[in-house]
Amino acid sequence: MLKHQIIDTHVHFWDMANPDTGMKWVWLEKDFVHPILGDIDAMKSLKYGINNVFAESRFANVRAFVHVQAALGSTDPVLETRWLTRMRNDSPVPFTIVAHADLSSTEAIRQLDEHGESPYFVGVRDFASEGILASGEINSRFESSLTTLAARGLVLDLDCEWMNMGKALELAHRHPDLQIVLEHIGFPRRRDDEYFEMWKSGITKLAGAENVTCKISGLGMIDPLFTAESVRRWFDTSLEAFGTDRCVIGSNWPLDRLFSSYDVIMNLYRSFLGSLSDSEQAKVLSENAAQVFKL
Repeated sequence: MLKHQIIDTHVHFWDMANPDTGMKWVWLEKDFVHPILGDIDAMKSLKYGINNVFAESRFANVRAFVHVQAALGSTDPVLETRWLTRMRNDSPVPFTIVAHADLSSTEAIRQLDEHGESPYFVGVRDFASEGILASGEINSRFESSLTTLAARGLVLDLDCEWMNMGKALELAHRHPDLQIVLEHIGFPRRRDDEYFEMWKSGITKLAGAENVTCKISGLGMIDPLFTAESVRRWFDTSLEAFGTDRCVIGSNWPLDRLFSSYDVIMNLYRSFLGSLSDSEQAKVLSENAAQVFKL
């Protein structure tokens, strides 16, 4: 058995044959082409759930997961949380739920209230958030929703590319009681040296907000034919910027199966952390995630 357990903070579940009226996963439909990654047909399947990821991850000593919103196109985002809650009740391993809510809409509080009926609901990802940041405007409904998230002890999982990290830093300072998690180290879109330096500058600045945690995940997406050498600097820079108290690990499974296998990715993370003390490794691999995502 591997020495340190992992909490995987980024997985996606779906069931294209799901009987729940109104649920959809448009990004998994036959003719859908991912706007950034392009052709992802090789990982599309009829269904993928907790039993499937547990089977793939069981030799990596993973003890819990965080599901991040995946039912895009559904008539109501609360449907996904209700479906996942039923799955969680029969799960062989714990997981919590980061759901979708329309944080800038009049529906936001109603959605948060209904998500909150699930004991496994711990936070929100709203893809519209980065556009709001990029606009440079202060959206009053969005700001009010963030205040509500903070008051309820909920996490904001934030997609934010490097050029919007300055605005994300301002947001974090406006809401110091809100726990913000930067997804996929900012989901870098390129892997050349010029882009790396711009990303490094942005992520180092964002790390200045103590209420921001970095989710080291999705590294395969920026480098489909990655090697340990090619992804090492992205991992090390994230860890250096945020420190061992504010980094968590995620697989982005099963999407990142396009680029590697589960054990390979997790073993790389373990090896990159190998020079740290046992207590520091435990923080990054599980303890920080247990606190942030209530596992």
